[in-house]
Amino acid sequence: MSKLGIDYSGLENPPDPGGRRTGRGGRTGGRGLFRLPIRLARWAVFGVLLAVLPFVLLIRGGVFAYHEWGLGTWPSLAVSAAAMALLLTVYAWAASRRIGAGKGLRKILTRAAALLGAAYVAYSLVYVAGANAKSDEVRDEYSTLHPLLRVAASALILVDPGAVITDAGRTPDFYRRLGLSPNETSLHFEQPTGFVHALDLRTVGRPEWRNRAADVAFRAMGFHTLRHVGTADHLHVSLRPPG
Repeated sequence: MSKLGIDYSGLENPPDPGGRRTGRGGRTGGRGLFRLPIRLARWAVFGVLLAVLPFVLLIRGGVFAYHEWGLGTWPSLAVSAAAMALLLTVYAWAASRRIGAGKGLRKILTRAAALLGAAYVAYSLVYVAGANAKSDEVRDEYSTLHPLLRVAASALILVDPGAVITDAGRTPDFYRRLGLSPNETSLHFEQPTGFVHALDLRTVGRPEWRNRAADVAFRAMGFHTLRHVGTADHLHVSLRPPG
């Protein structure tokens, strides 16, 4: 009588549906746990880039149009604000498609995104909180700043609510009160554009990494910065006049 046997050795480590063997030690699961933090970090970086890009278009785009295209103050801001609103519209459209929204809801979301961008620009042009201005006088001077400086300062305050504008517009009397000779070339004076092209930010009593981050951010957006003591340690931020 013949003896028949069945070999079960091939069933000890069956392949998973994706063609990988898990093994007794659960190697695939271990790799998945290791990849999770990497994926989360990638998504975090991607999210930061998506959040920063609208401000880059608004501020850096406006400064570029102002200096390189010579569009003037308000046309430069209008072009960069339109670019930001368009990008926010694309964001809303992509997100609505992702969640399977219908055409009606998609239209509402895209229009709301564009209106949100326009509302932010208008807000940044007319308002600065008292906590973000050294004094009522400085707060009143906010409207004299060049619009591109205002939207840049507003963006800084948005990510750093503790930022404080210590100085904006100046007059010759300001220097005389301090016993200094007026600097006629100062961009703190009203320029031919009708606006003040410089502001000062508080650096005293703030973490140095925040001061350096603000310096780098303003430079990246196309502004000129200078860290000096003058009457007090502060970060001087200015917008070079065209021409």
